[in-house]
Amino acid sequence: MTRPLTLYLVAGEPSGDRLGAALMRALRAEAPGLRLAGIGGREMAAEGLERRFAMAGLSVMGLAEVVPRVPALLARIRATAADVVAAAPDALITIDSPGFGLRVARRVRARAPGVATIHYVAPSVWAWRPGRARAMARYIDHVLALLPFEPPHWEAAGVSCEFVGHPAVEAPVAGPGAIAALRRRAGVGEGAPLLLLAPGSRVLEVRRLMPVFAPTLARLAPRLPGLRVVIPLAEGVADEVGRAAARLDPAPLLIGPGEGEPVRRAAFAAADVALVKSGSIALELAAAGTPMVAAYRSSPLTAVLVRPLLRVDTASLVNLVAGARVVPEFIQQRCTPDAIAPAVLALLGDAGARAAQRTAFARVLAALGGGGPAPSARAARSVLAVLQRRAAPG
Repeated sequence: MTRPLTLYLVAGEPSGDRLGAALMRALRAEAPGLRLAGIGGREMAAEGLERRFAMAGLSVMGLAEVVPRVPALLARIRATAADVVAAAPDALITIDSPGFGLRVARRVRARAPGVATIHYVAPSVWAWRPGRARAMARYIDHVLALLPFEPPHWEAAGVSCEFVGHPAVEAPVAGPGAIAALRRRAGVGEGAPLLLLAPGSRVLEVRRLMPVFAPTLARLAPRLPGLRVVIPLAEGVADEVGRAAARLDPAPLLIGPGEGEPVRRAAFAAADVALVKSGSIALELAAAGTPMVAAYRSSPLTAVLVRPLLRVDTASLVNLVAGARVVPEFIQQRCTPDAIAPAVLALLGDAGARAAQRTAFARVLAALGGGGPAPSARAARSVLAVLQRRAAPG
């Protein structure tokens, strides 16, 4: 009896879980009968992933954030790598979370060199630490890139890489009925604004940004009669955000991770303006057509150590792909309520500025694969092509 094609997927945070779930659906459409096992969250489990370990606790980034958790992370890396070797899959697919996934891949390559290794979401070697590409060439066979300018950086280092597009371009956009229902649920009155807050999907991101977002909201509320707030909660930080949100005024509507993607997307599309952590969520909001202001703050130690290595001056993917300051962005020392609140007010009060952002969003989404095959389908075909090449004689 022929052994079914077996893939071991490793996702370490909510965005990777969504990416992995979409990839699983696309893989099964292309190759029915696949066996899919590994580490994932709620969404990958719903797609039938044979979960070997819990995803919780793997989402960390930044030097100061990682150091206290090194022993636990190393233990999980060793256990995961051992489980991959024991499972003997045709391929290991690590999804984002390079601090965890790539260390697993390196151990697997050392112990089971016959397992194909594929990394989904190319690390930002164009932004900092370009030497990572050369290092990864020793243990990664193929990289799936979300951004169109990434493949040349990897190919120059000897790593096979394919641009597959960004998942934001294939996410369904909420319709008028779902938007209206969300606004009613949030208690938005006629002519009143709805502000979406998204402080991140990692605990330490939340702990750094909520103390900024809370006083920002306190400055906005007196200037915006009837203001309402909605916060979509990422899996793994729901309790942390919930505790901080309990002190906000006006009290926000919290969208729990268990409510599903349609409700989350309705919150994105229903908001008049969003205040978000710079990151992948900005592209999801761009796909929903929601104007936004972005903020980011890492630990002082991480900022000092990383700043000399940076090759770009923005943390916003929207700004990066657009090649312009489309989204107002407040990073590190500029990430303060006194700076952010006026930017949010200005955006809410300027229809032309909101329209200009939406026009730029359309260009960005087109550059990220909008209008073509779904990125998840392109990624699935790329994975299967790698396996076919490896299986070909000679």
